[in-house]
Amino acid sequence: MANISSVGISSGVLTSDLIDKLSSAEREPVELRLDRKEEEVQAKLSAIGKLRSALTDLRLPSRVLSNADSLRSLTANSSSSALSATISGKATTGSYSVDITDLAQAHALKTSGYADKSVTTLGTGTLTFSVGGKTTNVTIDSSNNTLEGIAKAVNAQSDSGVNASVINTGSNFVLVFASKETGLDNAINITVSDGDGNNTDTSGLSQLASANLTESSAAKDAAFTINGVPITRSTNSVSDVIDGVTLNLASKTSGSAFSLTIANDDEAIVGRLNDFIEKFNSLKTLSNELTEYNSTNPSESGMFLGDATLRSINGQIRGILGQIVPGLSGSKVRSLSEVGISTDKETGLLSLDENVFKAKLTSNTDDVIGLFADQGRTTDAQVSFVSSSANTKPGSYDINITQAATNGQLTGSLALGPSITIDADNDDFKIKVDGYESGLITLSANTYTQADFLTELQAKLDADSALKGAGKSVTASFDGTGQLQFTSNSFGAVSKVEITQVDTNSLSQLGISVAAGTDGVDVVGTINGKAATGSGQTLRMDSDDDSKGISVKVEGSATGSRGKVTYIEGIAEQLVDKLNSFLSFDGSVGNKETTYNKELESIAKDREKLESRISALQSRLTQQFTAADILVGQLKSTQDFLTNQLGALLGTNKKD
Repeated sequence: MANISSVGISSGVLTSDLIDKLSSAEREPVELRLDRKEEEVQAKLSAIGKLRSALTDLRLPSRVLSNADSLRSLTANSSSSALSATISGKATTGSYSVDITDLAQAHALKTSGYADKSVTTLGTGTLTFSVGGKTTNVTIDSSNNTLEGIAKAVNAQSDSGVNASVINTGSNFVLVFASKETGLDNAINITVSDGDGNNTDTSGLSQLASANLTESSAAKDAAFTINGVPITRSTNSVSDVIDGVTLNLASKTSGSAFSLTIANDDEAIVGRLNDFIEKFNSLKTLSNELTEYNSTNPSESGMFLGDATLRSINGQIRGILGQIVPGLSGSKVRSLSEVGISTDKETGLLSLDENVFKAKLTSNTDDVIGLFADQGRTTDAQVSFVSSSANTKPGSYDINITQAATNGQLTGSLALGPSITIDADNDDFKIKVDGYESGLITLSANTYTQADFLTELQAKLDADSALKGAGKSVTASFDGTGQLQFTSNSFGAVSKVEITQVDTNSLSQLGISVAAGTDGVDVVGTINGKAATGSGQTLRMDSDDDSKGISVKVEGSATGSRGKVTYIEGIAEQLVDKLNSFLSFDGSVGNKETTYNKELESIAKDREKLESRISALQSRLTQQFTAADILVGQLKSTQDFLTNQLGALLGTNKKD
């Protein structure tokens, strides 16, 4: 293409400036149309972005309210600083009178004072620590037989249950052995195998035997009463007395009882509901602005006036919030309006009467929870709803049991009399529960009544660290004939009990020997007429059915019809699902965004085509102008030649 800057030299008319003006005249109307279209699409895309943010903001408080626990918030109030409590799990409201008579304390033993911690030696041999039913041996030799060396050797055995430390009193050094855990069951007993051959004297390593140490802190259980019932526990943090409540004992109350109240935390629940209403109203306000009709100046109406997508989103949300929740039709609370949530007829905004809501929450807690969250209800008192899935559809489903779950159990072979004697030949055994073996269970030598014997046996089983560490437990009892019985506290096929080690006379005097008991079985049955999967006492529907995903816990031994389970999907739970569908990539909002982004891409391509067309026009005009300019130049040359020739002729004539 000819240099556009050189165009018009000959003519002085067909210049590059004229090409630019002709090009601009061609570009401007198209470019103006594309600019306006792009501005409109960008504005809509921005508005859809705001709508996405508002829907996302509403999803979080909706998800909070869809969790039943968020509507069952409890608070613990203690009238004394001696006790605090935290709520977890399935706690219920209640009032309790508490008196703390003693706090749990860790056992500690100390040596006499020594002049140094790293020079004086205390002999060699083996220290044996017995703590909480566990025995640990620590070897002491010439490399570690100082106070400091012994402390390091003991602490290297991290599972011994003991911490060792050297204390500088200011005048001497003292070695202290302290139990890692509080409680009587975690008292420390130290025996010594002394390298000097004498394990009981006060010289050599025998200095560290329990009998030669001073008790600096007695092992104690926490002792307290709740509503007059005496209770002892090995720690000051107690979570197994009141369901869902952890008690934290801080100090004694010396016989002066105080109150502990577990009550509904109404303010926290109302706060969550107000957060939901605030986010909904923000969404509704935005939606109103985007779809508003301006009768005075229609051109200033909302940019999505009449838009099918927003109309659909608004309609679906309104349908969820305005419905009577399926499954609650016969309940005292069925819709939002019945818990004090009203809708402004003009704006569609929500408002809350907190007093009405609190009253309904107190009087009809389960119905209020079902109004918002997913909830399962059963008609059999021994069947409880466990969970559902995203595939579960609201409705009522029959439960039929053909086999109830059982515990693994082992029964002895000897009916024991009213008096039971424990001695060195029948005092220890090992038991395996659900595949996990205990440590050596050692009973205290004594003559017991049957009731006292069970108390001693159960205490030792409960204290076993190996079973506790595995989360396993077993209950000891007598059957109807007086035979010892061990029952795993779990249910199902994994529930097993086995005696793996016994003492010399355990069989002849207690009726227990190395043997395996009867394994438990899983629950078997149907939900909604279809076979469900049993695991322990839990029955779960895995088949492709409306009830898919429902799990129930079936207790008791009854078979046959066990009533119905009703799954209720509350408003907040439904709204979360609906919002997720709107916000998904191929949902209402996602499709809108995709459409507008494609329009922007199309506009960008139209701009590229326009530039190509203008460039071609400029090239064509330049070529045409250049050709014309050359022709003008040639004409000018001819003109100049003729002018000169005529001038010459005129000059000749004058001479003549």
